[in-house]
Amino acid sequence: MSRVLSLLLLLAVPLVAAAQQTEHVFLITFDGLRWEEVFTGADPDLIRDARYVDDPDALVARFWDDDPLVRRRMLMPFFWNTIATEGQLYGNRHRGSTVDVTNGMVFSYPGYNEILTGFADRRIDSNAKRPNPNTTVLEFIHRQPGFEGKVAAFGSWDVFPYIINEARSGVPVNAGFEDAEGEDLTERERLLNDLQDQIPGPWSSVRLDAFTHHFALEYLKKRRPRVLYIAYGETDDFAHDGDYDAYLASAHRTDRFIADLWDWVQSDPEYRGKTTFVLTTDHGRGALDRWTDHGDDVPGAAAIWVAVLGPDTPARGELEQAGPYYQHQVARTVAALLGLDYTNERPVGEALAPALGR
Repeated sequence: MSRVLSLLLLLAVPLVAAAQQTEHVFLITFDGLRWEEVFTGADPDLIRDARYVDDPDALVARFWDDDPLVRRRMLMPFFWNTIATEGQLYGNRHRGSTVDVTNGMVFSYPGYNEILTGFADRRIDSNAKRPNPNTTVLEFIHRQPGFEGKVAAFGSWDVFPYIINEARSGVPVNAGFEDAEGEDLTERERLLNDLQDQIPGPWSSVRLDAFTHHFALEYLKKRRPRVLYIAYGETDDFAHDGDYDAYLASAHRTDRFIADLWDWVQSDPEYRGKTTFVLTTDHGRGALDRWTDHGDDVPGAAAIWVAVLGPDTPARGELEQAGPYYQHQVARTVAALLGLDYTNERPVGEALAPALGR
């Protein structure tokens, strides 16, 4: 009997190890990217609309096919060639999968608070630069043994230092038009600092996502964090501008940024096979002439999406007839993937069970 017991214990060891392989989590958000484009590609009602498209022929040539399964891959090839085959996607309402915002306001600061804390807070009722009174999951993880100095955030929108409450949390945040700082800047970081000053963006509070991406990538290579939050912002601002060409191009470009991050992860022994990506958005948008808008008065704008890719997440692709799931489940999912039981002063959403193989 002792030999049998010993054999069973030996067999159990790799099973236990396999159950929790994630040591690093990248939380990545696209600001205001609709579930419609994620799951069906370019919108047939918008792609030729001269009110929103400067060059319909060029946009059609780049992103259009009559088959929505083809055109979504044209728009976001990493999502549909990699995440859809190796990970999970939530929120295709055409297939009975729903993810929704619960904060009732359906704009950015309330959405990011819900993503990062795991609960909606009625006190967060504007996009003003006010320090978040709530503790985010980033701050929670930063305080856990083994994670001190191993959590960082990068964002295109200049409100993120307040959303994450950088001053209180101790989580370093590079956002808006901030330069990379420190005495050990790489040559690439110095170049990015110079270019950020020299290349004007269209908006006063949101920098171009290429700067956010490359600042984050350089930090990743140099500081090697265990938790990295990257918040891309262009899709929302181009949508508010009514520029569907640029909105689609930005979604496509950000998909490429994420592919670059994943390729780097797969090339590095410390991260390969030990890293999970969790991707989502802060809010959706309306349809037809209200696609530029979001808010509690815009039908459909509370509908969002989530994607997860990593070693502990079974490859189920698009979840069908699944949910309802909610924005407030993201925070606990991020912590659970690291083996942490995230709690807060208020009840938080449960982790996404399918993402954890449950």
